[in-house]
Amino acid sequence: MKLHNATAEIFVPDGLPVDAALKRTTHMGIAAHQDDLEIMTYDGILKCFGRDDLWYCAITCTNGSGSPRDDLYADYTDEQMQVVRRKEQKKAAVVGEYGAQALLDYPSSGVKDPSNPALVEDLKAIIDVARPQVIYTHNLADKHDTHVGVALRTIRALRELPAEARPEVLYGCEVWRDLDWMADADKVGFDVSAHENLAAALLGVFDSQICGGKRYDLATMGRRRANATYFASHGVDEALSLAFGMDLTPLIRDDQMDPAALLDEHIQRFRAEVLERVRKFS
Repeated sequence: MKLHNATAEIFVPDGLPVDAALKRTTHMGIAAHQDDLEIMTYDGILKCFGRDDLWYCAITCTNGSGSPRDDLYADYTDEQMQVVRRKEQKKAAVVGEYGAQALLDYPSSGVKDPSNPALVEDLKAIIDVARPQVIYTHNLADKHDTHVGVALRTIRALRELPAEARPEVLYGCEVWRDLDWMADADKVGFDVSAHENLAAALLGVFDSQICGGKRYDLATMGRRRANATYFASHGVDEALSLAFGMDLTPLIRDDQMDPAALLDEHIQRFRAEVLERVRKFS
């Protein structure tokens, strides 16, 4: 498979040839940065972990050059940070027993630019071989520009593929804005209670980010616990750890649907629910 960037690679932890590794894929995560996958697509990682009939394929789109740095990494250049972050992502792929880990190595500017077709072409090439049943990417309400860029490039890539190459479902997941605000009927809930040690290990691999002053490990595990407890106000917890997703599948069933319109529907339903409750008891 020829990818656009000469520095891009597809890493296969168990050493299977790339084509065979991709073809066994059932679940796929497509994320902007190193560690985004472990934060937002743990449902897919968990479903495939320890299985030989389900396989998780990870795609990281950017090169990690703009990462914050402190402590051990305080004086690292952008080039050195790219090496560190690539190494960390590969470690996570080994720990999580991923079927394959693609590192596409784009600068953030190349991901956010809608006129640049390169990332879309790379995603199409990988997805067309892998044919996953489920794809997880960033949600459209994420407040990080690069995350939204990846979500939109993913949707475009899927729309340019034939129907038989598209997944059964496409989910937008939580990183730089959780989805607790959505109306409960709109939320997709992922019970990620199992193997909490694996979740912690995957997040802990990214030492450069934790040392960089961002405790993504504690924050992510805490968010999942909070989601589980605060999901239902009148019942006991049904899960110890819960992640939320936004169902983006309509956008790959109807190629004419505007992603902004789908997002606006969620916002308007949330708005209506909140106002109705206030008015009811006023």
